[in-house]
Amino acid sequence: MERHLFGIRGFAIDTPEFGALRGRRDAAIVVENGRIVAVGNFAEVRRSPRAAGVRWLEHGNVAIFPGLIDCHTHLPQYAVVARGQSGLLPWLRENIFPVEREFTGPKARVEAPQFFQQLARHGTTTAMVYAAIYEDSCNVGFEAARDSGLRIILGKMMMDLGSYGQLQPKKILSVSLLESERLCRRWHGADEGRLEYAFSPRFAVTCSEKLMRSAAELAGQCGAYLQTHLAENREEIEKVHNLYMPARDYTDVYEKAGLLTPKTVLGHCIHLSDREINAIAASKSAIAHCPTSNLFLGSGLMKLDRCRAAGIAIGLGSDVAAGPELNMWQVMRAAVDVQTARTFHDPTVPALRLSEAFYLATTGGAEALGKRAAIGTLDVGKEADLTLVNVDALLPYSDPREHLTGLSKEDVLALCVYRGGPHATAETFVRGRSVYRAASQPKT
Repeated sequence: MERHLFGIRGFAIDTPEFGALRGRRDAAIVVENGRIVAVGNFAEVRRSPRAAGVRWLEHGNVAIFPGLIDCHTHLPQYAVVARGQSGLLPWLRENIFPVEREFTGPKARVEAPQFFQQLARHGTTTAMVYAAIYEDSCNVGFEAARDSGLRIILGKMMMDLGSYGQLQPKKILSVSLLESERLCRRWHGADEGRLEYAFSPRFAVTCSEKLMRSAAELAGQCGAYLQTHLAENREEIEKVHNLYMPARDYTDVYEKAGLLTPKTVLGHCIHLSDREINAIAASKSAIAHCPTSNLFLGSGLMKLDRCRAAGIAIGLGSDVAAGPELNMWQVMRAAVDVQTARTFHDPTVPALRLSEAFYLATTGGAEALGKRAAIGTLDVGKEADLTLVNVDALLPYSDPREHLTGLSKEDVLALCVYRGGPHATAETFVRGRSVYRAASQPKT
């Protein structure tokens, strides 16, 4: 195999533990064949044997972060972001089901490549994604994900109650299971594990118990992920109660169906009782916290501290299109704002620090997806999923002579969380391969 070796110089920032921000001001990261092989002071690394033959990329005044991780988003919905600001259920009926209904193969061939390009442009390297209910457009989505170079977990939406599809009701369940299994067997683990499958029952409002149980069984047989939504909205919870009256609570519906597993990611989880939080923790399921979405739809404020105290792995999700953008820096900002809002009514609630929100978008997301051994930090041996940010694009007055000398690691992170976005993304790497490079960056 041909040796692929390069180095990057910049302000390296990551968070190996919750809230423990680690910064190396004039750092060098050396990547060989897709993995980080050296991290340290630039002058020292450059003199080391590891740096022999290294091609150094020229980026100027950049901060180097682990690739950002989006644990919950919807491919067919990106075309209608920031529309229809109502409660969850009417918003789905009026704005989302119509656009998903149209997301068949031809439309997906146009939009899916652009969606993944936008993820990379925003500095996101890993995403867990819902498709529409159609097998053809999910296949197209996987093809686009393969070509994008991103690390993607994707699944065909599963619904057999109130489906927006054209299938006869008696056929929806069997067809959904058949197509989902076929997609999983084709794509799960493709490209040396870069692409993976998630069985994706939407939520208990649109899924029969048989569909949920069958999805859980198939996921277990295939070693695949499960993703669904839980306790996002009070009207939704009431509807689930009416559909599944014998259940103790919403989470119990999923428990009985076998959906709570170590490879399950539950979106939202805002309105949970202590019993439900403990049940999720016991199952080792993870949570995708989606604060921009929760604020946009007025769904509520997640009890982040209680879920973390129970030992639940938590990542962040953009939840496009309820979340109005793919920008994970803004999702971090909203996560901080949500917990701050809770403190106004309960001063015992711990505020969420920027370093902690950053953890959720990197190391925490990796843990939620079972990938902490491979990604999430800038440690030697990790796969080189990296986001490079042009700090000059975030400063109110840029002075290229400073080279970040006047900024602390906390300053740089704050600039990214409050002012970051695609305009400042210099380059994005997955497994050491560049998947996005800003046009303004010099060629190497």
